[in-house]
Order: sequence, then structure tokens, then C-alpha cells
Amino acid sequence: MRILVLTILIVAGWFAGGQSVDARENHAILIGASTYQNLDERYWLKGPANDIDLVARYLTTSATVPFASQNIALLADGVEGGTAPTLAAIRQAFADLEKRISPGDFVYLHFSGHGSQAPAIDPDSELDGLDELFLPVDIGPWNDTTGNVENALVDDEIGALIGGLQAKGAMVWAVFDSCHSGTATRAAPTGDDEVRMRKLDASALGVPYDKMDAAETTSRAVPNPRDRAQSPLSADGQGSLVAFFAAQTNETTPEKRMPKGQPGRRSQGVFTFVLFETLTQNPGITYRQLGQEILRRYSSLNLARSTPMFEGDLDSTVFSGSPSPKIAQWPLDVSGDVMTIPAGALHNLKVGGELVLMASASDADDAALGTFRVLSADTFSAEVEPVKTTSIPRGAYLRKLGEDTDFRLTVALPVASGDAVLDRKVSDALTALRADVGERGRLVFVAPGEPADIRLAVLPQSSRSEDVWLLPASGMLEEGLANKTPSVRLEGKTTQELAIVLEDSFMHIARALNLLRIGAGHGSSDLDVDVTLRTRNKQNKALRDLEPVSVPRLLPGDEVHVLAQNNTDQPIDINVLFVGSDYSISHFYSGRMQPGDSLKKGLLRITDQSFGRERVILVMSPAKPQSIVENLSFMAQDDLAVTRGTGVSAVVRAFQEAGFGSTTRAAVALGDDTADEGPAGQIFQFEIDTVPVEN
Repeated sequence: MRILVLTILIVAGWFAGGQSVDARENHAILIGASTYQNLDERYWLKGPANDIDLVARYLTTSATVPFASQNIALLADGVEGGTAPTLAAIRQAFADLEKRISPGDFVYLHFSGHGSQAPAIDPDSELDGLDELFLPVDIGPWNDTTGNVENALVDDEIGALIGGLQAKGAMVWAVFDSCHSGTATRAAPTGDDEVRMRKLDASALGVPYDKMDAAETTSRAVPNPRDRAQSPLSADGQGSLVAFFAAQTNETTPEKRMPKGQPGRRSQGVFTFVLFETLTQNPGITYRQLGQEILRRYSSLNLARSTPMFEGDLDSTVFSGSPSPKIAQWPLDVSGDVMTIPAGALHNLKVGGELVLMASASDADDAALGTFRVLSADTFSAEVEPVKTTSIPRGAYLRKLGEDTDFRLTVALPVASGDAVLDRKVSDALTALRADVGERGRLVFVAPGEPADIRLAVLPQSSRSEDVWLLPASGMLEEGLANKTPSVRLEGKTTQELAIVLEDSFMHIARALNLLRIGAGHGSSDLDVDVTLRTRNKQNKALRDLEPVSVPRLLPGDEVHVLAQNNTDQPIDINVLFVGSDYSISHFYSGRMQPGDSLKKGLLRITDQSFGRERVILVMSPAKPQSIVENLSFMAQDDLAVTRGTGVSAVVRAFQEAGFGSTTRAAVALGDDTADEGPAGQIFQFEIDTVPVEN
């Protein structure tokens, strides 16, 4: 919920003369609203209580700068020791904390629950004419006399509450896992009502449609599409602020059972879980690095279509602590026959995963004494067993070597649509495909409600009623995206032909997703290369930097350039790939930077052929002198046609299905330089949104 954009006063620097990390105190207010007694039960949430439990446990046991439990205010229903997060309780918690804190203290704020919108109390304070709301559990209806929603926590008030903490000289980090608006239609099941959107339409609060329409009609919205998600924060006050938002103001953010595909998972806010999973595995990083890694994981895990946003003093270290190395080893505790380590699902440990036994934390990898296997893992702990070892010394550690990358594509089978003929065609084709693929492929088929990368659905009431749809993991046909969601026409294909087209479509999607997964597993290393993406257009020919954590919006005609500097003492090969929202992969450049060299290169120009979430991926590989330049052009593939097998002749369709379809890329190369020209390699991934020009 991006509710602080124009209301919070921030400065980029730490309070002058602030306390040291050892002398300061850390405080937290954790707010999780799940059970809304004044709303219909269908609007209640499951995840906020679990979010607050996870965050509280992390702050007291795993944070690089630990929090004392008595300094954490729990305002969450369904959490042991928590207070119901009513509007009065939230206000009182902020007032109590403001009295207690001193200059240099650190404050963490977490908001999990529903968000909504209502006509702005002060229209001049909101560009879109709407106030953003966080909903306490005692939220009431719209009051037409006063012109507001009863007991709503309005963005202006949140700004004032946080401003009071800043005025005392505190550094504040505020995280909002909620959203306000957006329309999505469930088109495929995800299992036991697994996914809930943390949005509440204003109509559920009794806000009259004409009031909302009038507020939006008189809005002063920014006309340039590039600026819709980039309104700046103003600066004033003493303390500093970092704000993390699960979604833009026009987006929804989900809660679902996390971690994906693991036993013992529970409903969590996706943003909360990914944030703390990333932080647990990468302690001591900056807020900017944390934001970049969250965006990378959203892409590789296909978690949600929402766009997290990050603002404020992003170059400071998380919790205002000190930079620290990545921790991938933990002390082994042996209690009789039970062996455990203080790390679990949040540390990316999976059942069956392998760890190596080290006599001490400082030993080199090649001094490993044996191997262990993970038997079970909850959020913060795991039970393990020895696989190959002679003895276990006292004070031993278990270490994780490398990251596991799952290259399987999980496909959820469709439920019966009610059209027996279409359902039988799909069922027969999938049976043939599964028999043909067997154990040799990376396709995994699961029941309709199980976690999956792609969900199949036959939708007789849709615009493509005789197709089988390839829906995203959410199972949603989202507003404005239905015409970009791929499907396969069932008519005119034999069972075997349909099986072949489906398999080809699955593999097409898998190649694009796996490229993102590889990037997520190689996003950080000791490779000292600086990379910046830049943009310009005909109207503004001066190059300007693209902020990697803001997901910039680019229009047709915008160019993307790269500026890279090799600070190492060895050659570095660089490849530039572009992953389109249509699952296309384009290769735009390969070349070599010698030690100390820089690369200034125009990469691509945005076209008007396809719009959506795109990724620019730069692959950096250490090279040996006089070796052949590494070239990844073999990874390129055409777009996945929105509807396969319709409106063309059999010959043209055969060419398309053989991989010779026409390309509708969202970007084309600049120039004609796509020909060939120590530490681990590194992959830089930049998210961009390509959007049409608005008339």
C-alpha cells in the first residue's frame, strides 16, 4: 500500500550526532489486521497474523541488530500476546513510542491487512483525488455526513504519526503489505481458497459510486505515463525514513500459503515473506540491494503481478547496522537422536536438500567432514540427518554450498468447464503428453489447486471460449491483460497435434522463466563491475539513469543504454538479453571488457508492438585472455503467440508451431552491433514496464 507518497517528511541523512549501533535502542510497531468484525466474513484475511508472527520472531532472533521483545508492540488479532489493531490502539501505540524514543533510535513499522481508497478529505493533497486507507479491524462504513470512512487510518494521518517519530530523531523503516484497488477475476483454482487479495473495494465500505467517480474526475493525476509510479517523496524533519510498498496504488497484492510447494506452509503476505526470506539469506545489505533482490525473486518465482516499490534513504544498511557477509552456515545442535539447525524455509532450506559438515565456521569448503540431509523445515529451524560422515565434532556447523535452482515447470491441470467435448479434448491431449514426456522432461503436472507456474483452464464464457488458456500462477485473468494471456485453440487439431502444441508452449514458457531463475541464483558475487541502465528519447536526448528499484515505465520510442565499468584485473564478457512479457528472449549484445575498460552501448528501443513487464538481463562472465568471447545468442526465442492455431492457413500454422512465427517484440536492437565481437559470474536484472502512449 503506497500511502505515504506525498504526506511523509523525509531526509536522506541520519540525524546529526546520532547514537552508535551499540548505544541506540531498536523499537517496532507490528500491525496485522485479519478479522474485520464489521465486514462480511468473505472480506476477512488469514495471513496478517502469520506475517506479524514471522516478523516478530525474525526481529528477536535473526536480525543483524536484534530487537528486545519488550520494545516490540504487537497489534495483531490471532497472535499470542497481541492487541487488537483498532484505530485507537494504533494511535496509542504511536503516541507511547514517541514518548519513549531518543535521537538515534531505530523504529521498524509493519502494516499487514486490507487497504482501500476513498474520496480525499483534502482534495488538494492527493494527485488522484483519493485518500489511501489502511483498514484497522474496527473499520466502519462510509459516513456521508462527515465525508469519510469511520475508523479508517488515512494516509495523511500515517504521515503525521511517522513524522512524530522522525521529529524525535529516529530512523524509521516502514513496510506496507496491503493495497487499495484493482480488478481481477479468478479463472482457475489455486487450492482451498489459498490466494486472497489484500484489497477492499470502496463499495464494500459503503462509499457511494458517485462520490468516487467525482473524486477521480476532478483529480490532478500526472498525465505522463512515465510518472505514474514515480512521484517523489518530499524532504524535511530530523530523522530519516525508508518506505517499502507491496504494490502501486492501482495494484493488488496477494496473500497465499508460503513457501511455495513446501510442507507446513501457511497463509502469508507474499511481500512480507519474500522480504524477510531475502533479508534472512542476505544480512547486512542495503535497502536498495534488498529491493533489487525482491524484484528479482518476484520475477523468477512468478509470485504476483504487483510491483513492489521502495523509497527513501535506500543506500543505507538495513536496520542501520553494519555491512556483513552472507550467512549460509549454522551451528548443529545434537539432542539425543534429534539433530537440528537454527535455519529453515526462510533460509531457502528444502526437504531433501544437502548440507556439508564443518568442524568450525572458519574452515574452507574443502575441509568438509561429511554431508547431511534436511528431513523437515519450518520457518526458522530444520531437522537434519547425517548421510555420509564418520563423526560429529563438538561445535560443528552445517554449511550450504550454492543455491538450488529448480528448472521444472509445474502445470496445474484444469477443472471441468462444463463443456464435455472441450474437456475431453484437453484431457486426451494431456494424457498423451504425459505418456510421451514420462520421466525425461522437466514438466510436472499437479492437481488444479496445487502450487504451479502455469494453470490450465477452459473458459466457455471467455473471449476465447474454445481455447485452453495458459494462466499465470495466480489463476487470475486480470483486467487489461486477458488479450495478452496465451491460449491454444482446440478446434481442428488431433489429440497428438494438440499435445505437441501444448508441450511446445510449455517449453517456450519454461525457457523464459528459467532464464529469470538462473538470474535469481547468480544475482550477487565478488565480481567488481558497476552497471547502470540509462534511457533517452527524441524529445529528451540527454541520457538519464534508470533507477533499478523503481520499475520505470518506458514508452514507444524510448531507448535503453548501458554503462558498465570493469573494476577487476581480468577480462569480463558481457551479454545482454531481453525477456519480453510475451515470453520472447532477444539477444542484443555480446562483447568483452578488458580490465579497467568501460562499455557505453545503446541496447534497444521500445516499440508499440507489445506491452507489459519486461526484463533486461546482463550476464557478466570472467574470461581468460585470448579466449573466444562468450556468446549467448543461442538463447533467443520468438514470442509465444497469444492464440496458437487460429486465423491462419494450415501451412502458416505449421511454420508457427515449428518456431517460425512472426515476432511482436516490445523492443528492437539499436544499431547493428549484435554480431560476435577468478570470481563467479554475475547476472544483473533490471525490471521495466513498457506502456502505450496515452492520448
